[in-house]
Amino acid sequence: MDSSRDFSGIWIPLVTPFLDGAVDHAGLRRLVTRLAGSGVAGLVLNGSTGEAAALSEAEQLAVLDTACGTLPVIAGISGITPQAVAARLDALRGRDLAGVLLTPPYYVRPSQAGIAEHFRRAADASPAPLLLYDIPARTGVRIETATMLGLAAHPNIAAVKDCSGDLDHAQAVINDGRLQVLAGDDHRLFTTLCQGGVGAICASAHLRPDLFVALHRAVATNDLRTAAALWRRLWPLTKALFAEPNPAPLKAALALLDGLGPDLRAPMTAASPEALASVLAAVEALR
Repeated sequence: MDSSRDFSGIWIPLVTPFLDGAVDHAGLRRLVTRLAGSGVAGLVLNGSTGEAAALSEAEQLAVLDTACGTLPVIAGISGITPQAVAARLDALRGRDLAGVLLTPPYYVRPSQAGIAEHFRRAADASPAPLLLYDIPARTGVRIETATMLGLAAHPNIAAVKDCSGDLDHAQAVINDGRLQVLAGDDHRLFTTLCQGGVGAICASAHLRPDLFVALHRAVATNDLRTAAALWRRLWPLTKALFAEPNPAPLKAALALLDGLGPDLRAPMTAASPEALASVLAAVEALR
């Protein structure tokens, strides 16, 4: 495996902190510094946990510039038309990226042929290895197994963030062996690793990255007894963090535990006191 195309490990889809309505770059740097010593593989910036849909393109690029340089970085992008995706990819040139994470076209619900062409054109133009982001709950379309295995032949497509919710599909891609599979739903982390996935893009790991890293390491070394014990401890945290729309519970917890601003951009709303209490109880249980 080319080490520059190895996405094994726990990646954290970073929140975007805000202060008085603007991106809090100082807070972002503090968060990156804390996570840099935790053993995580790297960061995913400008994803749904980072509220990318509420950031301007200039803000997204500024977030990349603030966070790059300490840990490997995957940049999240999206777009409906080929021209829009090409423009987003072109704006990334010159930045030191481990990869680019791209969704299918959202809202328009193209055919599988249209989805395949979307990714092939992006892979041709991408300045870093492309990761397919299969998240039908947000885009309205799936990347079907046959489509994904066809895309695996492209030399610049390296991995997939799997939020399909389909264990058979994930297993087929893992068995094929050409694309690395990372869990994209936190509650499926243990299952995906045991299926043969190489890691996860896991928002919950903001709070106890050391334990998530230990879980990944235990599965990778076939210490399933330790891995299962760790997962039983971590599972309540993953459930609590997603009891309300992400990243509201996570940001509320980070505000108390890390001093990070709790603000979200509309239409996101703050976590309820009950949701925050559940997250804090799950964190306390991990001490």
